[in-house]
Amino acid sequence: MSMRPALGAAAGAALFLLAAPAAPATADPYETVTVHPVGRIADDGTVTLSGTYRCTGGTGPVFVSSSVGQDSPSVRHGIGGTRALCDGLEHAWENTGKPSSAVLKPGAARVEATLMELSPDGGIPLPRFHAVQRQDITLTED
Repeated sequence: MSMRPALGAAAGAALFLLAAPAAPATADPYETVTVHPVGRIADDGTVTLSGTYRCTGGTGPVFVSSSVGQDSPSVRHGIGGTRALCDGLEHAWENTGKPSSAVLKPGAARVEATLMELSPDGGIPLPRFHAVQRQDITLTED
């Protein structure tokens, strides 16, 4: 079974949310997402970000999405999405993507990782945030 429709829905929801005001993450201290302090950038511009997450459950699919920015604090570029397993244990995540209109380079960058559920509320999958982490990292050549 292909995950493309679910990932497409998650990406669409994430893009929609970029325009919406930030919503607070769930206050559950057992639901976390972290970002490793070093990301990788390949010669072709492909970026790889990683970290860990932990979540305790959900009624819909849960994803770890990530974005990165460098020069402008108001411009971020989505870097993939990973399906999350919400069993209360800590798991690693890694997202890879190539921003279509961006020229990212090795050096300082700002990453946001979000642990988000597409919760089926009234038949329409609505985003529910489990955890969010914003962190300065270093992009290194791959």
